[in-house]
Amino acid sequence: MNNQTKGILSASCATLLWSVNFVIASGIKGHIPPVGLAFWRWTIASVVLAPFAIKSTLKNKSILLQNKGYLIITAILGITIFNTLIYFAGKTTSAVNLSLIAISIPIFIVGISRIVFKEKVSVIKILGIATIISGVLVLITKGSIKSLLEINFTIGDLLMLLACFFFACYTILVRLKPKEIASNVFLFALFTIGTIMLLPFYIWEHLYYNQVVFDSSTIYATTYVGIFASLISYYLWNEAIRLIGTGKTALIYYLIPVFSGISAYFFLNQTIVLTQIISMGIIITGLLLTNKKT
Repeated sequence: MNNQTKGILSASCATLLWSVNFVIASGIKGHIPPVGLAFWRWTIASVVLAPFAIKSTLKNKSILLQNKGYLIITAILGITIFNTLIYFAGKTTSAVNLSLIAISIPIFIVGISRIVFKEKVSVIKILGIATIISGVLVLITKGSIKSLLEINFTIGDLLMLLACFFFACYTILVRLKPKEIASNVFLFALFTIGTIMLLPFYIWEHLYYNQVVFDSSTIYATTYVGIFASLISYYLWNEAIRLIGTGKTALIYYLIPVFSGISAYFFLNQTIVLTQIISMGIIITGLLLTNKKT
């Protein structure tokens, strides 16, 4: 299996895990306060990864200290801020708006990659991106232009847009990871730093706003997002960036609505309608176009 195939599979699996995360988030909306969910998500990810990374981390302490500025910025953007902003955004805006604004993540990544790495954006790639966006819009609006025009935007939408920009910056920074830092050490450092940065905000939320209730729903949700939607998915996403670059990895993120629809069908018994099937076909066609060699 070549690097191209490995990279596409890694990004696809990461996207699949994140899509299930969205289904879970929909099921527990309002049950767990936003900072609490983010804090325990990354705490679990750090604890699970620790036995596999702590020895190597201590061994490479000098290299990590040399790159502490880079690690802190990357952790704050991708771990501390990104998901926390999404959880806050979900409190004041609809799932439709979140899905619509999420379209901007790959666009931000492709745009920044063009500026930072001088990655060329061919005509066929632009056509593919436009096709993908069209498919996502068909999915979100159920094929109705009127519903798109009637969407109202709130402060949560601005938070989601900021979250998308920060994740794009995180993805770009991952590509700049020093080769001396192993993948497991890199992830453990980011998870740990990001969790530490969240701690004071979690304490404030716990004391003055809302407390996390550790019932079965909370335990199941945080365990999934901590292990699968954080540890495994971030590792796969980072590997995809290493293998196929930021641009191609970013575009695979558009498979999230496809996977989310399939996940909702199996886990929430939601029916798959004709517009969803059409949009899935359009999105996949767009992805094939963007990966077409010119």
